[in-house]
Amino acid sequence: MFTENYARMLSNQPLADRMRPKSLDEYIGQKHLVGEKAVLRQAIEKGQIPSFILWGPPGVGKTTLARVIANTLDRPFYLLSAVNSGVKDVRETIEKAKKQQFFNKPNPILFIDEIHRFSKSQQDSLLGAVEEGIITLIGATTENPSFEVISPLLSRCQVYILKSLQKEELLKLLNRALDEDSVFKQAKIVIKEDEAILRYSGGDGRKLLNILELLYRAHHDTKKLIITNKLVTERLQENMAVYDKNGEQHYDIISAFIKSIRGSDPNAAVYWLARMVEGGEDPKFIARRLLILASEDIGLANPNALLLANAGFEAVTKIGWPESRIILSEVAVYLANCPKSNSAYMAINEAQQSVQSTGDLPVPLHLRNAPTKLMKEIGYGKEYKYAHDYEQNFTDQNYLPDELKGKRLYTPQDNPHEQKFLERLRKLWSKRYGY
Repeated sequence: MFTENYARMLSNQPLADRMRPKSLDEYIGQKHLVGEKAVLRQAIEKGQIPSFILWGPPGVGKTTLARVIANTLDRPFYLLSAVNSGVKDVRETIEKAKKQQFFNKPNPILFIDEIHRFSKSQQDSLLGAVEEGIITLIGATTENPSFEVISPLLSRCQVYILKSLQKEELLKLLNRALDEDSVFKQAKIVIKEDEAILRYSGGDGRKLLNILELLYRAHHDTKKLIITNKLVTERLQENMAVYDKNGEQHYDIISAFIKSIRGSDPNAAVYWLARMVEGGEDPKFIARRLLILASEDIGLANPNALLLANAGFEAVTKIGWPESRIILSEVAVYLANCPKSNSAYMAINEAQQSVQSTGDLPVPLHLRNAPTKLMKEIGYGKEYKYAHDYEQNFTDQNYLPDELKGKRLYTPQDNPHEQKFLERLRKLWSKRYGY
């Protein structure tokens, strides 16, 4: 029988842990990996999983999936966190795995959470065990493994990308908690409106359950808890740090940081930078975001922004904390004060959309290379006009596929640099950029 003491004992364990699935059938999300006939599910069902890295945002089920796989395959499961584990911990775990071999047991799964935080020497210590099959490595990262995982280790692992949970998946997770959790199925909870709770979760299943638990703990009325958009917003504004306790907040702060620079507010930029510095954020994580912003949001309005951001990234990789805070502050303040343009970003988006909608259009014959006599005979390179043979090193000829002739993909924006571009483009390509 369900008792108050039992409920109290369970409620001390976070809801997200209580709701952690035990099998693939209970697992919510990532159908492209573990749905019927999906690549990872087939490997699991065959019992022949490779070492691999799960790359995706927080709260999408990376740790859970690793545990489910170990449980499904009946493999020993070792878990290390890159935040508080060193080379010694890795070697001790590998030694334990070696001893398992004497009993003809399948090789254990070593799960390393936040593997992107492992140093090169820590990652090096894994190579032999992965290569020899002593362990099956499953790494979890929120960062691009191409940047953060050493090439020898990356070449020995598959990389699987996990996606943020969609609305229907979040609702399924929410309803399962209300229907199946030993504490919540006894509670009187009605979800009258779900827009706010889903929006604040941001596709993060763990955050969603944390919010639900926060609402439940903050509810002191003996009557049923009716969840509305207003209630969710009020409670989260009062308890922002509570539902963000597992570290997801760094995504919100980096978002505020980038938006402040995009909005040309150096004061807000250095404030959010200070929040990340005080929180011990990886300086390379911040520097990479600044590199992206320099191209995406400043771009051709000030091409020097990318040069400074790149120099900042290189300096940060050599120095680290605490001195990197000065370099990052210099770059952030400079970028915030730059004029803004996303014209290059918009141009490549427009070009990709054209490619997707028109397919692989043929290269016009006059633009094709003609290294052989046959190619010349069939028209490759014929009638191509060499720009340097003409006045101002320019001649009006089509460089796009015939189907896209005259299409404008790049539109200069209203800043001094690009207005000079526009003036020149109007002289050269009057039909495309005419008044």
